[in-house]
Amino acid sequence: MYRQYTLPGRRGAACVPSLDGMDNRAEVREFLMSRRAKVTPDEAGLPGGSNRRVPGLRRSEVAMLAGVSVEYYSKLERGAIAGASASVLDAVARALDLDDAERAHLLDLARAADGIPTSGRSRGRTTRPAEPRPSLQWALEAITDAVAFVRDPRQNLLATNALGRAFYAPVIGDGGRTPNLARFQFLDPAARDFYPDWDLFAQMCVGVMRAEAGRNPHDRAFQDLVGELSTRSETFRTLWAAHDVRIHGTGTKRFHHPVVGELTLAFEELAITAEPGQVLLVYTAEPGSPSAERLRLLASWGADEDARGVAAGRAG
Repeated sequence: MYRQYTLPGRRGAACVPSLDGMDNRAEVREFLMSRRAKVTPDEAGLPGGSNRRVPGLRRSEVAMLAGVSVEYYSKLERGAIAGASASVLDAVARALDLDDAERAHLLDLARAADGIPTSGRSRGRTTRPAEPRPSLQWALEAITDAVAFVRDPRQNLLATNALGRAFYAPVIGDGGRTPNLARFQFLDPAARDFYPDWDLFAQMCVGVMRAEAGRNPHDRAFQDLVGELSTRSETFRTLWAAHDVRIHGTGTKRFHHPVVGELTLAFEELAITAEPGQVLLVYTAEPGSPSAERLRLLASWGADEDARGVAAGRAG
């Protein structure tokens, strides 16, 4: 769905993606069409032929692979997914060779079409990030040798441990509004230094956000964030339109911290049961590696910065 926004430095308005009221039918249509375009006949075990007018598979080929009629699949691809059975959705997912994240996204879109909210998610329009519970902050502070932080579905950095505050100093800055990882990624020039693999991080960020859009299409604050980023970042706008989705989970990332330099860290994402939608992420370095030593240096630097802040506060 699109809304008119005025782009900075330009006259008039431009169409940029928005989730305003999230048009479920449009989301379903664009997602299925984009996935169909990615699967070649050869990958699906079908003859390609030379007279093909569309990239990827034809609707008739997807219907055949899924074991449904062409009319029924065409109806699904027009966005009329409400009432589709789990078996049909699973068959379509197999036909389109969807990965786990894409399959989950399709099911989320179907649940939204059926009016079934994601379990535990609020359908309200709260715009302020929730304050972390004291016990959650205590748990974070108990993690001393790794970067630990809590992120909400809108990419807000809600809470960190001491090492996390030092690590994310370029994101947190001097305070003000709640630090937001997506705004930092796409709107702050410092992100290109902090993330050596900036392009990959951009794809990951948008993929995670796309998945969240399917899970919780009524989040007004999320809609506003997408609108803001679409207006101000052409890269975000392009990636959002691709409809790629991603599950974060686990992996390895590279960073360049302005204080200690290069860091290669493994990450694990853990769901916070008491706060649906919020996740705890922990970044660790391989024991004995240069990155582990640099994390120790960063912890020492962060402790000194905290001490200086306390001293300045007392002096003030």
